[in-house]
Formats: sequence, structure tokens, C-alpha cells
Amino acid sequence: MLKVGVLGAGHLGKIHLRLLNESAKYELIGFYDADAINGSAVSKEFGYTYFDNINTLIDAVDVIDVVTPTLSHFDCAKRAMEKGKHVFLEKPITNTLEEAEALLSLQKKYGVKGQVGHVERFNPAFLAVREAIENPMFIETHRLAEFNPRGTDVPVVLDLMIHDIDAILSVVPSEVKQISASGVSVISNSPDIANARIAFENGCVANLTASRISLKNMRKSRFFQRDAYISVDFLEKKVEVVKMKDAPENPGEFDMVLQNAEGVRKQIYFENPEINLNNAILDELETFAEAIEKDTEPLVSLEDGTRALRVALEIISSF
Repeated sequence: MLKVGVLGAGHLGKIHLRLLNESAKYELIGFYDADAINGSAVSKEFGYTYFDNINTLIDAVDVIDVVTPTLSHFDCAKRAMEKGKHVFLEKPITNTLEEAEALLSLQKKYGVKGQVGHVERFNPAFLAVREAIENPMFIETHRLAEFNPRGTDVPVVLDLMIHDIDAILSVVPSEVKQISASGVSVISNSPDIANARIAFENGCVANLTASRISLKNMRKSRFFQRDAYISVDFLEKKVEVVKMKDAPENPGEFDMVLQNAEGVRKQIYFENPEINLNNAILDELETFAEAIEKDTEPLVSLEDGTRALRVALEIISSF
């Protein structure tokens, strides 16, 4: 088992603490929180060991799980890497692109592994269709959330949209060519609603919308590709896969057949991939442990996190 320590005991930090404590792949040594009053309260309520010195905790573990505010991600990860510790970082990877690139250098220098918490990669609905998404040419995403003061210290792009940015970058086999975007601040000092259009060099276009002042929650993505339409509902854990194939000469009575202006006939059929429900946060943490144990590349590498941040910051600069 890998000895692990958590930095940050806020809302998400407490979730990580509980899951790591239950995991068979980790031994939870304890946690550090800059707020000593909160740290003591969490320790008293849940029984986790509270360290009042960050360096003492880092020295005692193999892996550091950083669940602090984004502004402190770089400093926390740097301290851990310089002591030869593997690092799991919540998204976004860092506050600036320069910090992310510095972590990439530190990772190579100290020979440690890092993973970024883009948890939607482990969403059971996305996992169910991931292999079916092949060279999509148009993507549409909507990530809407009811207002919550937590997270409004950063633009909605870094708070919500970055989930979809990472998922899109993971399935589009091309570099970004052009980005255009607009954002509006309604209640926060930073944009609460944003729309972005990402054009890729291979011709794929992705249209992303994110809002944190919606009247309802929604996390849906639609992928359009040659002879297929794939819809993923990240919130409800549902998928819809509609495909087309050459129509038979003598279709059945209930076969759905379309014919275009050139006379090409296609048959529409539906697939129902099996969705294996999971705890996505636990899965991302445990696959990181497996990458460390087997010396393989983490499923969401620091490079992936850096690329997502780069696109997110370019979107913000387009406002």
C-alpha cells in the first residue's frame, strides 16, 4: 500500500480523505490544512490525523493529494516533488501556465509521477462510449450549474468548462487551430457564463457552453462523427449511441432507412453500451496508485492537465 497524505480539508478534501481511508491501495497517513481550526475540527469529527506542518506530512508519505485552492497548487506540488513524492493535483493543474510547465520540469527532474483530477474521464457514461468516439468532427457541450458561492473566485471556464475541455482534447486527435469565445459576469467579478468555439487543425469544431447561474444542473456532451451520433449525460450517467450503416437491399419492415440526394441509402440503428456505475473520484485516485506501482503513464497526466489549462486560459483571454 502507498502511504498518502492530503493537503486541504475543504468540501472536496473531505471526500478525498474518506475515499483514501477506505481504499485498499492507500494507507492514509493524515492531512494538512492551512486553517488549523478547520483541521482540528475535521480530525475530531472523522478521526483522521491532522498535521500542523506541511513538510512533516510530506516527509511521512509516498503520495501527496493536493486538494487546496488552485492558487496554492504549484507551491504544494513543488514541495512534494522536491522531496521525491508522487503528486495528485485537483483540477485545474495550477493557476498559471508557467506554473504548470514548471511542474512538468520538476516531474522529470525528480522522477516522480503526477496526475490531474479531471474526474469526468472516469465518469461511467463517458467510459461506456469512449472507444466508440472516433475522430469526431463536431462536438457540442453544455455544463450548467445552479449558483454556488464556492468556486466563484475563478472564471466559470476554470471552474466548470475545463472538465469538457479536457474530455474533448482526449478524443480529438488534432492540435487546436483557433479559439473564439465570449463571457459575461452576472453576479461574480469573473465571468459566470461563457461560450467557446474551438477549431482544430483536422477540421473538427467544438462548441462549449458553461454557466454557474442556471436554474437547473446539466452536464451533456454530443459527439458527431462519420455515420454516428453519440450523446453523453455526465450528470444522469446515461448515453445514447445512434449509428448508420449501408442499408440492405431488402430492409425489414421495421428497419429505419434514409436515402440522400445522391441515392445513397443508410440504415439507422441504436447501440446500448453497458454502463458500469462507479465512484469516479475513487477510480481516479486508485488508477494513479496503479500507475505508480506498475510504473506506467497516469491516465490523466500532468501534460494533459497543462494542455487543458492552456486552452482554458486562451478562452479566457478571448473574452
